[in-house]
This record gives sequence, structure tokens and C-alpha cells, in this order.
Amino acid sequence: MKRSVKVFWFLAPLTLGLALGGSRPVDGPYDWKLPVGFPTPIVPADNPMTAAKVELGRHLFFDKRLSGNGTQSCASCHRPDRAFADDRPVTQGSTGEPGVRNPMSLVNVAYAGVLTWSNPGHRTLEAQVSVPLFGTHPVELGAEKDAVLKSLESESRYGPLFAAAFPGHDGPYTIDQVSKALACFQRSLISAGSPYDRYRRGEIGAISEAAKRGEFVFVGPRLDCARCHGEELFTDTTVSTVDPAKVVKFHNNGLYNVQGPTSYPQPSIGVAEHTKRPEDMGKFKAPSLRNIALTAPYMHDGSIATLEGVVDHYAAGGRTIKDGPHAGVGRDNPNKDPELKGFRLFPSDKEALIAFLESLTDPTIATNPAFSDPWTPGRH
Repeated sequence: MKRSVKVFWFLAPLTLGLALGGSRPVDGPYDWKLPVGFPTPIVPADNPMTAAKVELGRHLFFDKRLSGNGTQSCASCHRPDRAFADDRPVTQGSTGEPGVRNPMSLVNVAYAGVLTWSNPGHRTLEAQVSVPLFGTHPVELGAEKDAVLKSLESESRYGPLFAAAFPGHDGPYTIDQVSKALACFQRSLISAGSPYDRYRRGEIGAISEAAKRGEFVFVGPRLDCARCHGEELFTDTTVSTVDPAKVVKFHNNGLYNVQGPTSYPQPSIGVAEHTKRPEDMGKFKAPSLRNIALTAPYMHDGSIATLEGVVDHYAAGGRTIKDGPHAGVGRDNPNKDPELKGFRLFPSDKEALIAFLESLTDPTIATNPAFSDPWTPGRH
């Protein structure tokens, strides 16, 4: 019964009334402008959303003063034109040091049950922001707390922004304020304006006939993609005020099966890196498929370049790498999700599935002024 309800959600969304339809005000000082069907995100009690904090956070997010050498901002690896993801396989920090994982999209991150690919302990944006700011393994922004605050205090625009965001605080700026403002801006990145959303609210011609067929392929029993990529955000990691205690799942999808004790290449071995449990080897979160056309390359390490390659990977039930240091048959990984058994698709079905996936991308993200770089000349 549970599966039939899930499939019905996709195939008859208009009946369920989950279409995008303007703003929906909520109690409190901040108007989320939530798409209809999107529940209110969970917000920490000590950092309520306000428009002033969001605006301060927007300035901080795009400000290169947050890096140790003034060369990068948060937006350097989370670009609006890439749905706040990046087109590089892995991050590259301000010092040039390469990262180990692909930058995730931050759109709709307000609903993320856990943050990052595989750390089950990263659950609030306020705490997680310290990793790119001050982390050293690898260096991302490479910031130093006192230097960052001193640099921000030298910019005259921040005086009124901090005062509006944190009224009553007359002292110098603090890292706690920076973290809270950045968290509020990231929570404001809510978007559901894709062609598929327009189709769901009754605009029948918003997506192609191929995409409509692809929806059936996506939810059908051969693939059952919605098992891990379902609900409003096309992921099984969504939490909200409707379901705050939801258990977030991680999956081994057979991407690797290298020789040795880990089966996945170091250091990105999945949840096992943190739990130290062998059964968690190679398990990562299932990211949202919204805006998937903008977020290539794919997987936790950016090792699959195209959506066609992603479909081929799952069709094979896991990736086979024939030679080199990562050689192995992924479908034989002992920790692989047993439901990922592979499948066969006609070429027309594959084309339809990809058309459906591409219809999940909201083209307005890159042009939304609320999400834009305020330091660009002519923008504030």
C-alpha cells in the first residue's frame, strides 16, 4: 500500500493538490513564500528566520573576505548558475588544494535531514558552516576567525546589515552571527519552479511527451527510482516540521568495489568514515534530483559526467571499472543496496527518463534577485 501511494503521488499530482502556487505566509517575522505542498522547514530556536538575517547572509555568502587569502567566497563552489552546486568533480579550496567530494546543491537545503554526503552528525547549517570556513582537511576557504571579523568590520556596508540582523547587539561582529546569517540565507534558497512543477499545476504543455513517459519509467516497478528519490524533493533525506524525527537513510550504490579493506577509495568511504562500522562502507545520502540538469558531474566524487552515464550505472546494477587503482565490479560490492539489481531499458525509455529528469530543473534560480550576488555592480 505504501508503494502505491508513492506512485500515485507522481502520476496524479494535480489531484493531490501539491502544485506550485505562489507564496504561503507563515507565522512569524519571515515570509517563506513556500510553494504549495512544501512544509515549513525546521529552524533552530536560537536562530529564527528574519529577512534582515537572510540579507546579511546573502552578502556574506558572496563575499571573498570569508576566505583566508581573499580569493574565494561560498559561492565559488556553490554557484547560482549551477543551482548552487559546481561543475567541477570536487571542490578546490582557496589555496588550490583539491577537495575529495563533489559540492552539493544548496537549493532546498532547508529540508536536508543531514548535511554533506556522509556525515550523519552534520545536521544544522549553523554548525556545518565552520567546516568550509575553518576546516583544514582539506582547506576550503582557509579562514582565520579574527582576521575574518576584522575584514568584515572594514566594509562600511556591513554596519547597518549586522545592526538590522542582530538588533540590540552593540559589540563587535562575532563568528556566531556570521554562522547564523549564512544559515538563514541558505535556508531561504527554496525553489520549485521547474517545468515539471508547472505541469503539476495544470500546464499540460510545460513538459514534453517524452518527459511524461519518463515519469512512468521513473516510478515504474522496473526502476522504482522513487524509492530513494521520492516526495517533493526527490530524495529520501527530507525532514520538516511535518516529520522532524524522520530517519535519514544512506545507500551504497555499487559505485566502487576496490580491493582492500574498504571497498571504496580512501578517504571517501561513506558513513563508515564516521561510524567506523564495516556495514556502512560506501554508504552516502541520496541527493535531491531537483535541478539535476545543472549539477553535473554526479555522485559523491563527481566521477560520472552525464545523466546518461548515471542511468547506465544503475542499469548495470553497479559500475565496473576494468583497470587502474579503482578497478572492481561495483555490482558485487558486499554492502550494495540489495534493491539495486540493475534493469534493461529500450533506448526510447532511456531518452524519456532523461527528459523527465531534466524537466525537474528550475531555470529561475540563476536569475532570482533574492539569490544573487549583492557585490556585483548595480546590485544591492
